Amino acid sequence: MANFFALKNFTALSDLHPNMANLKIIGIVIGKTDVKGFPDRKNIGSERYTFSFTIRDSPSYFINVSSWGSEDYIRSLSENFKVGECVIIENPLIQRKETEREEKFSPATPGSYKLLLSENHSVVKVCSPYEVDAKLLSLIHLPVKESQDYYSLADIVANGHSLDGRIINVLAAVRSVGETKYFTTSDRRKGQRCEVKLFDETEPSFTMTCWDNESILLAQSWMPQETVIFASDVRINFNKFQNCMAATVISKTIITTNPDIPEANILLNYIRENKDTNMADEIDSYLKESINLNTIVDVYTVEQLKVKAMKNEGKSDPFYGILYAYISTLNIDDDTTKVVRNRCSSCGYIVNEASNTCTICNKDSSRFKSFFLSFDVLVDLTDHTGTLHSCSLTGSVAEETLGCTTNEFLVMTSEQKTKLKWQFLLERSKIYLKLILSHRARGGLKVSILSCKLADPTEASRKLAGQGHT
Repeated sequence: MANFFALKNFTALSDLHPNMANLKIIGIVIGKTDVKGFPDRKNIGSERYTFSFTIRDSPSYFINVSSWGSEDYIRSLSENFKVGECVIIENPLIQRKETEREEKFSPATPGSYKLLLSENHSVVKVCSPYEVDAKLLSLIHLPVKESQDYYSLADIVANGHSLDGRIINVLAAVRSVGETKYFTTSDRRKGQRCEVKLFDETEPSFTMTCWDNESILLAQSWMPQETVIFASDVRINFNKFQNCMAATVISKTIITTNPDIPEANILLNYIRENKDTNMADEIDSYLKESINLNTIVDVYTVEQLKVKAMKNEGKSDPFYGILYAYISTLNIDDDTTKVVRNRCSSCGYIVNEASNTCTICNKDSSRFKSFFLSFDVLVDLTDHTGTLHSCSLTGSVAEETLGCTTNEFLVMTSEQKTKLKWQFLLERSKIYLKLILSHRARGGLKVSILSCKLADPTEASRKLAGQGHT
């Protein structure tokens, strides 16, 4: 590495000090934040923009780089490179960092300095990987923390509330990467979130949430069941709504994909050896909502749910409720209706039956791994105020509701299916629902059933008499 620096006249990060001028630095980008705007105190009514990234040039040294300027300059600079690319920085300003204050929000770095880019004097160039020393490229797979300095997922779950709010390191495999959900906050700022499901030898499913574009972009490059990550400095919180511990990617976080450490290799071998076993866990992971039903307490009528949906127009966040209603349509004995479908083992989406491939995570049929059977039923729910059409009853929730597995259902005769159907039709049930506004859904409302059991008549009468939600 030293010869490489000398040849190209680059200064090593370990040699930096504030009096240097005409600097030329090369490094691989190991972390990056989103562009943000702030009110400009000097020019009232206008905004200044900023973003930062972290570069590394050796196993021991990495440094934070910040830039402030006009929106055009900052956005253009940020869009010029991504995590995993090598950059050459010319004429940065070297500043002594205020460790305690800055490392509250930025990745902790080993040196005493940070770099500042100036719109007028500094230049950032992206290197072609073919021009870069292989040793530099390999640093992207080296975690910024000690390879043994992490919690297993079972440790996090077991420690529960004692870890709430703590910032820790996690080594885990990627089970699935969810869709990016977009939303608008009450003060009209646009945002996004993406849930990644992780697992290891100790825990089958654990949620990590990404809130910024940069970490979501990185997550979307991960192959489920084939990628291991070392996430340095993620925040752990107890999620009251889902009744579980969960991780959040923050501005301090640096995620190393497929880290080149013995602990990651052991986990990777575990994934490969247990792929078939893991598949069974995935049915719950993908198709059963990890919501604590005890947190859902609001009782509605069908009419009240529709009114609430109209009031929530423009919002993308789901809302939840309890409905005491009848299943008025349950076409499980109709041969023309597909009740059981194949789902992709990698991402959980329904498999295209014509091509027998998953169009979401695997467009190449030759690479398609496998699938599992899952209920996929649309039911109508009716009470004295109206009907919710085409509500989704899927996966293990459907199995629990119907009282049979997909394989048991497939060997039933038509008469047995009809008999099963009439156990539910016109019987009042207590139904837990998740509702999302969707222009593509019938009536503009996508309704998923989280639990459906025959209702206690006394409880139903009391709840319906006392409800007042609109």
